[in-house]
Amino acid sequence: MTAVDTAIEDRVSPWQTLKRGLALSPELRTGLAGTLLLAIVSTVGRGVVPVAIQQGIDDGLLTPGGPDVGYVAAIASVGAVILVITVISGYYMNVRLFTVSETALAALRTRTFRHIHDLSMLHQQGERRGVLTARVTTDVDQISQFLQFGGIILIVSSGQVLMATIVMAVYSWQLALVVWLVSLPLVFVVRYLQRRLAEAYVLVRERVGVMLGAISESVVGASVIRAYGVQDRTAERVDESVENYRVAQFRALRRSVVSGSVGEVFNGFALSAVIVAGVYLGVGGQLTVGQLTAFLFLVTLFVQPIMIGTEILNEAQNAISGWRRVLDILETEPDVADPGDDGTGLPAGPVDVRFADVAFSYPGGPRVLDDIDVAIAAQSKVAVVGETGSGKTTFAKLLTRLMDPESGEVRLSGVPLTRVSFESLRRRVVMVPQEGFLFDSTIAGNVRFANPEITHAEMYVAFSELGLADWIDGLPQGLDTPVGERGEALSVGERQLVALARAYVADPDLLVLDEATSAVDPATELRLSSALDAVTRGRTTVVIAHRLSTAENSDEVLVFDAGRIVQRGPHSTLVTQEGSIYAGLHASWVEQTRSV
Repeated sequence: MTAVDTAIEDRVSPWQTLKRGLALSPELRTGLAGTLLLAIVSTVGRGVVPVAIQQGIDDGLLTPGGPDVGYVAAIASVGAVILVITVISGYYMNVRLFTVSETALAALRTRTFRHIHDLSMLHQQGERRGVLTARVTTDVDQISQFLQFGGIILIVSSGQVLMATIVMAVYSWQLALVVWLVSLPLVFVVRYLQRRLAEAYVLVRERVGVMLGAISESVVGASVIRAYGVQDRTAERVDESVENYRVAQFRALRRSVVSGSVGEVFNGFALSAVIVAGVYLGVGGQLTVGQLTAFLFLVTLFVQPIMIGTEILNEAQNAISGWRRVLDILETEPDVADPGDDGTGLPAGPVDVRFADVAFSYPGGPRVLDDIDVAIAAQSKVAVVGETGSGKTTFAKLLTRLMDPESGEVRLSGVPLTRVSFESLRRRVVMVPQEGFLFDSTIAGNVRFANPEITHAEMYVAFSELGLADWIDGLPQGLDTPVGERGEALSVGERQLVALARAYVADPDLLVLDEATSAVDPATELRLSSALDAVTRGRTTVVIAHRLSTAENSDEVLVFDAGRIVQRGPHSTLVTQEGSIYAGLHASWVEQTRSV
């Protein structure tokens, strides 16, 4: 047994998935009673034709006195009226089902998207982005297609089987029993095929996520791919993911074809059995010609839903697989959770920081931070320095609660970070990450993410205070200059300038800069130095410093090495400690600056 088969066996059953889905999507139950009533009317109406045929033959055509044309016409008229009602009921049933399903799935898509954002950065980094995107897009699309088409078929088909059984039993319980006896083996075959299709479509959905991830990375990383000349290798990776998806889809469709073929075989057996048994009963006088003729139509009404049922198993299993994957995300408890109503806001005024015996390690990895015990005074500017991999960025993520420590506690203004509501935390604490991510909007649109109410005039003043007015004036459309997807219309340094301005207008009490000026050229860095002093003045600032000029201008420096704070103090003191890590880092930076 493969690992995939084992994982599939450990998953919940389709029925359990449906129950979970309905519980988490209450919108699907809206107006359900009315929709089912219309389905019943539509289904019962389908029995009009065989009943009308039986009445027309037995009581209209084969009467002792000869054919009664008036009676046949009356039967035909009544049947036509009922068929019109059936069509209208079916139309409104479809409209209601489409409306309810789209409304419910829009809510499900939104709920899934928001829950993904509630998951910690650590959890998101552990998933392929294509897989997470598939949860909100293709997986929900599969559910939508099934509810709007397969769902209708299942509702009507179930009612049709029940209706056909009742009418057949009224005409001849013996023939009804024959039909059901012939169908019993199919029940077990269908259950077996369901399990096989479930396995196939779980694999299909997994392969879709991998394929989307490979394609997404190849598009986003196009410049790197071209720079290193690895187009062929990238194409092979994408081709492999596409081929794996094709193979999985082909296997699932092949099993679906087998299901349809089984239905055809059953149809032939059922009709043959009814004809043989019907002729025998008719010769014995237990069945009229009209009843036998109507029975053949009823058998078709009975067989057709079962045949269709086997054909839509692939769609049902695909939808259930997608629903299961969406529910798995929704039922994943965020490991960094908003305390909500039980939370508290940060006290008004300047914010101080306290790390108390904090340790952290990534899943399956060694300790990244260990025994971090440090206090940062309110309104002070602290630089965090160290070699790559020393734990600086992890320290910043714990400080802003993008992740929670494995042990120990982080407190802001005396309040444990886990008790601070996200609304208060995100309003009072802002982090500018290394990459300076921008949304596909204008410069003004990106700055307004931090302050939706800021006007163009106020925004221009903010850029002026940062010493960036001349840069804005030199852009083609000023503040309304489009930045492109992920900010790619700007240089790396320009993206970081916009990210700094965005943090500035947010006016936080605690500002965390994760090497936010690392990609800015020396000339721009000099221009920003006085502006950064203005940005950080009056607020607590923690700077993950790559260029040690930042450390020189800080009140205090924290030196990290192998996940521990090994030195602490002002630059002027640390730089004189010969042989120390900080003195070595500073000497290396000075030498590098001179060579440039």
